[in-house]
Amino acid sequence: MSHPRIAIIGLGYVGLPLAVAIARHFPTIGFDIHPGRIAELASGIDRTGEVETTALRGSTLRLSHDAEKLRGADIYIVTVPTPVDADNKPDLTPLLKACRTVGTMMGKGAIVVFESTVYPGLTEGICGPALADASGGVCGRDFFLGYSPERINPGDRDHTVDRIVKVIAGQTEQVTDTLAAVYGSITSGGVHRASSIRVAEAAKVIENAQRDINIAFINEVTMICQRLDISVQDVLETSATKWNFLNFQPGLVGGHCIGVDPFYLAECAQNLGYHPEVILAGRRLNDAMGGFVADRIDDVLGNKPSRILVLGLTFKENVPDLRNTKVVDVIAALKAKGHDVHVHDAFADPDEAMRVYGLPLLARFDDGDYDCLVGAVPHRPYLDFKSETFAALVRPDGLVADIKGMWRRIELPAGLRRWQL
Repeated sequence: MSHPRIAIIGLGYVGLPLAVAIARHFPTIGFDIHPGRIAELASGIDRTGEVETTALRGSTLRLSHDAEKLRGADIYIVTVPTPVDADNKPDLTPLLKACRTVGTMMGKGAIVVFESTVYPGLTEGICGPALADASGGVCGRDFFLGYSPERINPGDRDHTVDRIVKVIAGQTEQVTDTLAAVYGSITSGGVHRASSIRVAEAAKVIENAQRDINIAFINEVTMICQRLDISVQDVLETSATKWNFLNFQPGLVGGHCIGVDPFYLAECAQNLGYHPEVILAGRRLNDAMGGFVADRIDDVLGNKPSRILVLGLTFKENVPDLRNTKVVDVIAALKAKGHDVHVHDAFADPDEAMRVYGLPLLARFDDGDYDCLVGAVPHRPYLDFKSETFAALVRPDGLVADIKGMWRRIELPAGLRRWQL
């Protein structure tokens, strides 16, 4: 397969940067089920902020929301979301829909690669049969499977898809060779050939589970430090002077990967008859962090209804990504305690915030007279605050609650109180 035709299924945070990178080397079509998304991209606008307008407009990538345009591709790369449901069980609906779409369009000999996070065995045990049902073909004879886990970090301009090591695994050695050629051509980081698809799946899911567990430990230490009336930020700064200290930071663990992938690993373990202790304990700790933060802020405010401004709603700094943000847990808990909560975010889409979370976003944050200012997400504009900024926003004797420690080096105006993790 010297010059394969490639189709990318799903053009979100993962699929779009990948599609643009692959289109530099191969004839590529990007497919998304949302016509609005395709229209935006066709005009050169990427609301995720992952691909610049100049790069998008200059790309040879073809765009479509018409599944018929997928017919005849040699390689299909699936990058759709793999969320969890209300019970934290894997929700495979988007993945299975993608399998049905690809299965009805692919021809004999096609390779279907999955980049979506799954648990070990899911590609071959669930996706393969779903593709076979939709196509009428036999997996391993009429079409072949591959897996190359995504490693996108939204907002990260250093570890982009064209610079990182890409893990690849194919159903056969020949498929692996093909994937090595395709992915190897788009990244300067090279490729790593996993010994099997299940190994590649497991590697992906533990990468984020490991980070989740490490952050959970620091969050637990944070809860202890709060009872000791010391700042965990001061503790971590001191501990980091040791050469081999792992400097994870406390906070709200959201997003589409770290807050979700551990549940996929736990599901796999439970299906095998093993109850994972550490993985689920880490999830419980991190999921409880929003309520803990709200409780502490409420205590410092004297448990009386207050007017509060929360700065930041996205799951991490300097990106518009609202998926699985845990700031909403803090907001909900503060409201439940009777506080009047207002929210501003420098990057989030107000329409999405209202549609997904029912939260109106302020157009500006400099209309002051708040009892409490909560720094939830360290967006660049908030890092630039000066002493007079706090004086204009917060009433005398008001509280500045700094969840991420982004203002710990700033001297607050006289009379304002400070709380931080």
